Amino acid sequence: MLGKPFSVRTYRSYPIWVRKWAHATKLTVVITGEIKSQVDKVWNTFWSGGISNPLEVIEQITYLLFLKRLDERQTLEEKRSNMLGQPIQNPVFPEGNDPMGRPYADLRWSRFKNFAKDEMFTLFQ
Repeated sequence: MLGKPFSVRTYRSYPIWVRKWAHATKLTVVITGEIKSQVDKVWNTFWSGGISNPLEVIEQITYLLFLKRLDERQTLEEKRSNMLGQPIQNPVFPEGNDPMGRPYADLRWSRFKNFAKDEMFTLFQ
């Protein structure tokens, strides 16, 4: 979104990765209200978890979004399969267990998001 340039006071209140992105893209970014508080919440969660490098934060968010998108795709294929009465061809999350003995279904976002943080860490260790 293009808008008025940041005031110094407002600009400094954004996380460093937002400021670097705005500077690198030479765009004027205006983030306010609910979106700003959501961005701050995500940033603080990563920061308190020990990830302070903006590139690592973006990398982790990308992994999570990819995992979520794969689950959405699998859900869509399951609905399609049920409607047509045909088996799913090339499922993203197959039946059975992975080489470590965990069900592939545990990798689905719809299940993963409800795990305790220790269990999440163990799953992707």
